[in-house]
Amino acid sequence: MELNGQFTKFRWICTVIGLLSVQYFTQGQEVWFALTVTFIIVGSLCTHVFSYAWFEDDAESEQMDMPALSKAHLVVVHLLQMGCFTRCLNFIQTLCSNIQGSRNLFGQAADLSMLRMFETYLESVPQLLLQLYIVLQHQQASHIQYISIVISFFNIAWSTVDYWRCLRRSLPDTMEIPTGLPTVVYLLYKVLTISARILSLTLLILHNIYNILALVLIWLVGTVWAHAVKTTFCSSTCLEYFYRATVGFILIFTFFNVKGGNTKIPMTLYYVFSSLQNLSAPLLLFLFKPQILGAEFFLPTLVFILVANMIGLVFLVWYYTALHPQLNRVADEVDGSAHERRPEAPMGAQRRQNQFLSL
Repeated sequence: MELNGQFTKFRWICTVIGLLSVQYFTQGQEVWFALTVTFIIVGSLCTHVFSYAWFEDDAESEQMDMPALSKAHLVVVHLLQMGCFTRCLNFIQTLCSNIQGSRNLFGQAADLSMLRMFETYLESVPQLLLQLYIVLQHQQASHIQYISIVISFFNIAWSTVDYWRCLRRSLPDTMEIPTGLPTVVYLLYKVLTISARILSLTLLILHNIYNILALVLIWLVGTVWAHAVKTTFCSSTCLEYFYRATVGFILIFTFFNVKGGNTKIPMTLYYVFSSLQNLSAPLLLFLFKPQILGAEFFLPTLVFILVANMIGLVFLVWYYTALHPQLNRVADEVDGSAHERRPEAPMGAQRRQNQFLSL
């Protein structure tokens, strides 16, 4: 299993990017510093809420390979923001013990990968939006900002692809994704569409800071959709609402299959409206702030948004028409229902894995 190494490297990169908050503080930019720290704290807290709930959920299933952790221990570990680290240790223990074929190894891997994805969107994406806003507003940036921006784009996309691969690996009767062309094409689709999306939203905020309310509206629409399809990802009602709100936030930036089934129509509608929104941001700047045309960044950013969005959708169509491992099935259908449950997997983890497949 390669997840633990990837997770560690990802955390290291996030730490380097987080050091930009120190740079903001030393330069007297208290607002940017406060926002960056807030994004880090909120993202970590939300991720650890899910981690704690899933620990309890799996403990109740009484099918855990790892030693049982007391509730007090779990609370302290997650309050100290070490829940994901504890999961990594448990994952390594399960991997090394090979008890009964490491029966919940795949469930632990999928949970870790999903937590990483949640943290990426809740923590790294807001930081990236902030960095881009500062760079475009002042039209200057340090080398570390440029490097962190590029790395962030790839990490956001890879966290999604990594979870997609781990989830398919964990589901019964599901073909794994080869590490060759299909993964590369899917990664390029995510990198390009997410990059275009984040840049367009940055331009929207650059046009008027109050356009942040538009992001709130998009988040509400995504959250309402998650309610409308009646997701059943979590064991408690309150946590389910929290999960739907989290999914709504992810839907601001990329399509996320919240509850299996045929998602061809929802995905098509999502990218139609997303593409129109991507075009609206530079159009608003052109119409209401014509002076922006003289900015050095405007034309390259506009071209990148248009080209990246178009090529990203081409890769999306290519993947689902030629490279998806189960082309005889409906795209994005959940592979694994209640009657297909892997008998040796923990009920809590397996229930979570059966909710959706492709992202």
